[in-house]
Amino acid sequence: MKELISRTGMACLSASVILSIPAPAEEVQAVKYQPTWQSLDQRPIPPWFDDAKFGIFVVWGIYSVPAWAPKGQYAEWYGNWMNIENHEVRRFHEKTYGRDFQYADFVPKFTAEMFDPEPWAELFGQSGAKYVVLTANYHDGYCLWPSSYSWNWNSVDLSPHRDLVGELTEAVRSRGLIMGYYYSLYEWYNPLYRNNLPEYVEKHLHPQFKELVERYKPWILFADGEWEQTSEAWRSPELLAWLFNESAVRDVVVVNDRWGKDTRGLHGGYYTSEYGYQGLDTQPGEAIQRSKWEENQGIGASYGFNRLEGPRDYKSSTSLIHMLVDIVSQGGNLLLDVGPTADGRIPVIMQERLLDIGDWLRVNGEAIYGTRPWIYTGEGDSIRYTTKEGLVYAISLRWPEGELVLEKPRPSGQTTVRLLGWNQSLSWKHEDGRMRISVPRLQVDEIHSRHAYVFELSNVR
Repeated sequence: MKELISRTGMACLSASVILSIPAPAEEVQAVKYQPTWQSLDQRPIPPWFDDAKFGIFVVWGIYSVPAWAPKGQYAEWYGNWMNIENHEVRRFHEKTYGRDFQYADFVPKFTAEMFDPEPWAELFGQSGAKYVVLTANYHDGYCLWPSSYSWNWNSVDLSPHRDLVGELTEAVRSRGLIMGYYYSLYEWYNPLYRNNLPEYVEKHLHPQFKELVERYKPWILFADGEWEQTSEAWRSPELLAWLFNESAVRDVVVVNDRWGKDTRGLHGGYYTSEYGYQGLDTQPGEAIQRSKWEENQGIGASYGFNRLEGPRDYKSSTSLIHMLVDIVSQGGNLLLDVGPTADGRIPVIMQERLLDIGDWLRVNGEAIYGTRPWIYTGEGDSIRYTTKEGLVYAISLRWPEGELVLEKPRPSGQTTVRLLGWNQSLSWKHEDGRMRISVPRLQVDEIHSRHAYVFELSNVR
């Protein structure tokens, strides 16, 4: 994971800033991108993405009805696995619903009757996230908006008879958050995809993708399902050239690297890792400036809601905050998933985790939003560094009882130290090549932080 670090240094964004659309493209765009990776890869990632750091992924669709997979697997793949002989999902399906029950038979049960986009958006805002990515359509091809290219296979023509993309987009943007969409390039059930790929790309994929962009104007497009074909077969460079040159979001839109089986980690926008983050590195080293990246994973082991997962299958608030800190120290973003139920509820345990992250960010977001990796990513398994506007943030993942000892920072006579969440400066000394910060004995209600503790250092190198 160390090699996937920020592509370029970009302007900082305060945690309190509302993200706004920049000047019209004709005033700011000087480059016309060609439909080649050589040209497209020269496009810089819009600065807002590197500043935002934290987003919410929402994986929701027909698969949220059965909401079942063996522990450790993706419940959203139910529609594929139920058709594989002797698969555990197939055995569960036949036992629970019967051999003749088809995937499309789940649609009437995808009711969303409890879905209210306003509380969802309020929760996402309270979590401290700066952007939201919704599965506009998954590999089953079912769209959460009234796509004219998926007639009678979308959430308006069929149950729940609502434009879920449009409703959530409006609520999210009303709170100053950025909205984006996950879009699957391939479809399990589409006969045109299986029988005539060029026609599928020409008459379905490209026009539907453009319809989504033109109708809802997303700032993020998270492509997926790319692995079955090359980017040439998908005609991805052509599609991205349109997006970057002609679309209404050409100057602000961010894309990932999933545009063909030949592109991940090589072409596109930011690089994606999927459950690639496995925990804290006990030997963090020097920050390496390479490509911008984003880790995406669920609070549990599945993106879509999995009824089989219990409380111990979900990550704790502390582990999620530590993951966010560690990823940001390495120049990455965290896209953290919630999997709503078929009736439109975000499970309470997921809500609790998001609120805990938001409580921490309200105190310590200064060390996250708009920061960049420092010279070193951290020390051991308990200290991580970020930097912004000449300040260095030493984030301790454990409460340093009595004294915080740092080996990497080199203080000066003008160095000051502040503990975020406590309004007094801390004393320090430099001896034996180490910076020793005196940490006061505080009662639990004297510091408004839990899980990790941020020490702001000025005038250090």
